[in-house]
Amino acid sequence: MARVIHGTTTVGLKVKDGVVLAADKRASTGYYIAHKKVRKIVKIDDHVVMTTAGLVADAQMLASQLQYIARQHKMETGKPISIKSLASYLGLLLNSYKYYPFVVQLLLGGYDDEPHLYAIEWFGDYVEEDYAVTGSGSPVAVGILEAEYSKDLSIDDAINLAVKAVRSAIRRDVFTGEAVDVAVVTKDYVKIYSFPR
Repeated sequence: MARVIHGTTTVGLKVKDGVVLAADKRASTGYYIAHKKVRKIVKIDDHVVMTTAGLVADAQMLASQLQYIARQHKMETGKPISIKSLASYLGLLLNSYKYYPFVVQLLLGGYDDEPHLYAIEWFGDYVEEDYAVTGSGSPVAVGILEAEYSKDLSIDDAINLAVKAVRSAIRRDVFTGEAVDVAVVTKDYVKIYSFPR
């Protein structure tokens, strides 16, 4: 069986006023660029978003599951679901399929009582982080974050840092490319922006 190479770069930062997540827009299969305008940031609810890296179909199915769980919780309780509950649910779902795993790396970020950012791996392990990266360009992007990240960054500075990290990966990783999408989640809003390469 031939090895199929997939790649992307996603970045997440938790700062005092919210969470900023960023991702490139290139979809590749091996060395073939399949698409140049892919959205790798999915809005799960009005207070939480997820970045996706890995197999697109797996990521889309998992995002749909989280959207359903978030809606169901809100209908039953009248309140938004906590970010930790979503991360835990996603971890359990991924772990229950460990023998036929979903090929994904996910970042889940949002704001309930405070900002939260979770990195979620293939087999369901998840950990809350101040910053995290996924995908083939992550070795480049994490170097930028380690050098410049601070919890005290403003939202605008966090956006600039996330874009800088993904752009660095675009320059150095063949599987990362095109433009950069950025999602900002604060206690008041969720906004998604696009930045050129």
